Amino acid sequence: MLEQIVGILFPVFTLVLIGYAVGRWLKPDFRPINRINMDVFTPALVFSSLVAMPLDTDQLPLLYASLIAILVPGIMMLPVCRLSKLNFKAWAPPQMFRNSGNLAIPLFTYAFGDSALAPAVLLFVVSACVHSSLGLALLSNGNPIKQMVRMPIFIATCAALVLNISGLGIWKPLYDATALLGQAAVPVMLLSLGSQMCNLRLDGVKVGMVCTFHSLTTGAVAFSLIYFFVPLPTLQLQMMVLFTMLPPAVMNYLYAERFVVEPANVASMVLFGNFFSLFALPLLLMFSLSLA
Repeated sequence: MLEQIVGILFPVFTLVLIGYAVGRWLKPDFRPINRINMDVFTPALVFSSLVAMPLDTDQLPLLYASLIAILVPGIMMLPVCRLSKLNFKAWAPPQMFRNSGNLAIPLFTYAFGDSALAPAVLLFVVSACVHSSLGLALLSNGNPIKQMVRMPIFIATCAALVLNISGLGIWKPLYDATALLGQAAVPVMLLSLGSQMCNLRLDGVKVGMVCTFHSLTTGAVAFSLIYFFVPLPTLQLQMMVLFTMLPPAVMNYLYAERFVVEPANVASMVLFGNFFSLFALPLLLMFSLSLA
């Protein structure tokens, strides 16, 4: 099993390390690259995956599981923040909205094969939509719905669902073009994640460690609820082991910076959380594969 785990994680971590090396030596500005990825490559990946995905009531348990994985950690952080006198707006979102794009999609694909891509994208879409609605509502005083409907990933999701559910289908050359464009999303995600590691600072270690502890604890509780109460096939149950305990998404920092909600602390949560995942993921993956 150790050889299998190494074989799964090696391609993912290799691209992360390459991104780190690029960030250290070339010091590129990844902000426009990330913008292109979020507004072009990732919507193309979402569209090409969802438009061909069989959508029926069989997907409902996975949808319920994803909502449990997102909402339960947020609910658990309410008493934790109150007792520890932490800022709920800063500490709850990183527990709720995890790295379901940069890390999860390639990890699921390498771990469980191409059959895991469609449910992985569905999990990412659910997380992104809740983050851009409920997540923004937690941080802002404006109307998050207006911002959500303008997001390319939301437009791509709606278009794919309309074509899929209506049975209209899609012109194959157009599907091939979006699928080809979407293939760039995953490697760019990993390179960007690696470049973020260049910003690690030792003064944020404590915040990162506390966040990682909370993340694993709230994630374990969420997975327990899913395991006992949501009937999932084995593949999706294995995926939920990882999905519920992933490190925080980079988007948490972008939102915290935008709305001035302890951006320095949130940056430490994101960066060190993803760094510590290098040690936690092999154990989680070993447990996940044992469920087969």
